[in-house]
Amino acid sequence: MNYRYYIPMLNLIGRGVIREIGCEAFGLHGTNAFVVASVGGVGESQARMVSEILAEAGLRSHEFCRAVPNPTVSVVEAGASEYRAAGCDIIVAVGGGSAIDTAKGIGILAANGGSIRDYVGTNKSRQAMPPLIAVSTTAGTGSEVTQFAVISDDADHSKFTINDWHMIPSVSVNDPEMMLSMPPELTAFTGMDALTHAVEAYVAKNSTEVTKAKAYKAAELAARWLPIAVKDGSDIEARENMCYASFLAGTAFNNAGLGLVHAMSHPLGGMYNLPHGLCNAMLLAPVIKFNIDSAAGGYSELAAAVSAGKQWHSERENCESLARFVTNLAREVGVPDGLSEIGVKRGDIDELAEKAMAEEIGETNPKPYTQDQVRGIYMSAY
Repeated sequence: MNYRYYIPMLNLIGRGVIREIGCEAFGLHGTNAFVVASVGGVGESQARMVSEILAEAGLRSHEFCRAVPNPTVSVVEAGASEYRAAGCDIIVAVGGGSAIDTAKGIGILAANGGSIRDYVGTNKSRQAMPPLIAVSTTAGTGSEVTQFAVISDDADHSKFTINDWHMIPSVSVNDPEMMLSMPPELTAFTGMDALTHAVEAYVAKNSTEVTKAKAYKAAELAARWLPIAVKDGSDIEARENMCYASFLAGTAFNNAGLGLVHAMSHPLGGMYNLPHGLCNAMLLAPVIKFNIDSAAGGYSELAAAVSAGKQWHSERENCESLARFVTNLAREVGVPDGLSEIGVKRGDIDELAEKAMAEEIGETNPKPYTQDQVRGIYMSAY
């Protein structure tokens, strides 16, 4: 089978690698960096740190600390206008998936113009965006290595996905020292996001031996190190291993695709403004159970990766063990037991199921599904 494999040109992983971004920005011919960070004190502090590192390499910076959880159309379009007005020529994003997705949207608009809504779908841009250095401060979203961005529409609180190879960052940065201050809840949600990426990529229709190898190792690392990172955020070894889990899972799903978990979590997060990783964590086990008939071999192999499977058990038994493992891990790291506990209304499930059916990201799910089946999965997670 012929396939394409996308990954950033340079990937920096390890303790203290953030101090290398000035050299890399200079090497990308940057002179005036547009630094994108999250709104609030933490984002502003991170943006200042980045600007100081860039200044040491001779670059000027313009800080845009307005990225919000579930990045919005209005923030992305305001950022693009500010980028052009500031005369910037390179983008440096620092933060979680929201800050990095915001930066991707800004870059596409800076190079191509129009509204960010014009780029919904696959490879709609014509011009390459400015160089992007993506510094992840969470271990889970994988946005620093992917060609995807998920944007929330302010008008109707829906989410849409942009899939464009022009949005792959030039440089990805995963420095565990940047993650030491993450609170347990954020650590848990982003870590479960990484695990979901690994599981979905492993059984996705477009998976290959390359992506399976990455996804398998990512699942193994997340299963072992996430509980430790949640319990003791200062454990640098756990943080570093979660960096590797996130990186491997991100590069796997960027090329293999995802599935029904993400198709269902996007409308859920959009409607209720919930953390993406939380939504994934609550839907992963029910979707595994739904997909068993079409992905038993893959799930059984993943059960071995997370030490939940047994060689003498049948594939179905190992699949069921994987689903139980996911449920128990989510509970161990503090994920609520059901959608009702996070405020989801039973009366909204029909609308959620309808919106999930429109999600292109579900097309690589190993098993086809109907709206009634999606509704049933939401109900099983309720």
